[in-house]
Amino acid sequence: MHRFRSRRTAVVCAAAVVALTSLGASPAPDPAAPDAAAPDPAPLARFYEQHVRWGGCPDQPGAPAAMRCGTLTVPLDHADPAKGTIELALAKIPAGGRKRLGSLLLNFGGPGAPGVEGLAADPKGFADLGESYDLVAFDPRGVGHSAPVSCGGALDADHGSGGADRGTGDDDPAAQLAALRAVAERCAERSGPVLPYIGTVHAARDLDVMRQVLGDRKLNYLGFSYGTRLGAAYAALFPHRVGRMVLDGVDTLTEPLVEQALVSAQGQQQALENFLRWCTRQSGCALGTNTRSAKENLTDLVAHLDRHPLVGEDGSHFTGQDVVQAIGGALYSEKSWPGLAEGLAMADREGDATGLLQLGGPTGPPPPQESPAPGATPVPADNMQAALIAVNCADDPDRGDAKAAPAVIEKEIDARAAEFRAASPLFGPHQLMTVLSCYGRPAGSDFLRRIDRPGAPPLLLVGTRGDPATPYRWTEETAARLGSAVVLDYKGDGHAAYIHSGCVRERVNAFLVEGELARGTRACPAGE
Repeated sequence: MHRFRSRRTAVVCAAAVVALTSLGASPAPDPAAPDAAAPDPAPLARFYEQHVRWGGCPDQPGAPAAMRCGTLTVPLDHADPAKGTIELALAKIPAGGRKRLGSLLLNFGGPGAPGVEGLAADPKGFADLGESYDLVAFDPRGVGHSAPVSCGGALDADHGSGGADRGTGDDDPAAQLAALRAVAERCAERSGPVLPYIGTVHAARDLDVMRQVLGDRKLNYLGFSYGTRLGAAYAALFPHRVGRMVLDGVDTLTEPLVEQALVSAQGQQQALENFLRWCTRQSGCALGTNTRSAKENLTDLVAHLDRHPLVGEDGSHFTGQDVVQAIGGALYSEKSWPGLAEGLAMADREGDATGLLQLGGPTGPPPPQESPAPGATPVPADNMQAALIAVNCADDPDRGDAKAAPAVIEKEIDARAAEFRAASPLFGPHQLMTVLSCYGRPAGSDFLRRIDRPGAPPLLLVGTRGDPATPYRWTEETAARLGSAVVLDYKGDGHAAYIHSGCVRERVNAFLVEGELARGTRACPAGE
């Protein structure tokens, strides 16, 4: 339905060369430092007082007829507006009912996922809310049509995908580090002035400008996955401007990227085992009749396809690592499980990757981009990956030594390899490459780490027990950090519960529309 993407999933797919996308970015002031925590309102007045000119949506040819698009001007640096401005892309579907409650801002996840495209793709998923609210989506700074960052195609080169497996012959640390630095320079070169001012704190300040310009006294907000991180940052920066806020698929505010990657590998492994239990109970499961044999057979299939990829008529090849990518995507929703089981059976029994290709693409160059519609502005093909790593590093104050010798980096990876493999033999090796994610970048903001009961009104946090990307314990930890949160415990599987559970959807809608919010923790059973 929507791309409720966790940044950890995309880091897995990107491998080592993608991990250092923004190595060459110049330092930027911490947007949450004491002198920037409360920017002088006078220079910002012109941004808060502007008006959006709503019109057609040439960049979204499939958008519903009622959707209107526009742009919003925000400062590169809210603490120093004289540094320049950027334009943010917005989209709005006006409320369909008579009882209008204002605007509901939506963020579908990422970081790196464009919100305007997400709303255009499937507004029906929010039709009930759209009776009472203007549904508003936006491309965060650096993403989509909002000053998109890019690495100029450098991310297509796979310079480090084998880096987690020592001894492959193409993982020389010195060569790998040189390649990473070359990619980083290309990213800084192609991204323009916005790159040093990317990050969730900057985006949260943009969100407040949107709130005011849309005419809302308080922010009503529904965020998924990464969108929960953005919502939490807003609640901490502007606690008295929070209206009704729901965070679904709750992100962590405390753990460094490397620890997040380890937890994510554990979550993916648990979700995989849930799928395998389901598959082995179905007739014709190609992986076997019990979970243990299914895990062994899947491991063998991945290893076999790494040695002998399936080759398509167009010359594309499908490897074991493509299988891993396809599985990782399918675990986000139980509705994808039958397709995943069928795709694995076709690959194993018939040597046909068609079913899995529908879940995750082949290796090799991406397909040619379609020509944009008349009047549309093209977005760099690598924008999502480039934005993902830039935002993640801007939000993480932990850094490796920029001048570390290649042998030191190799030692760090080797020291944690066993731990990641133990977390997940299938997903752990790729997640391990997050160790390299922010090597050499200036230290990111520690604002998220310092959030401590900011005094916002009660928020609704939704956590899923079988979430492969954002484990349920992060929901409880973030609720404690925010201090005024009610938890809705969904007992099912998948990433972000609103799209999977009628029970969750009913309770979320009741809060957003009617303001109904019980105290403590409430639960929704799996499948309801």
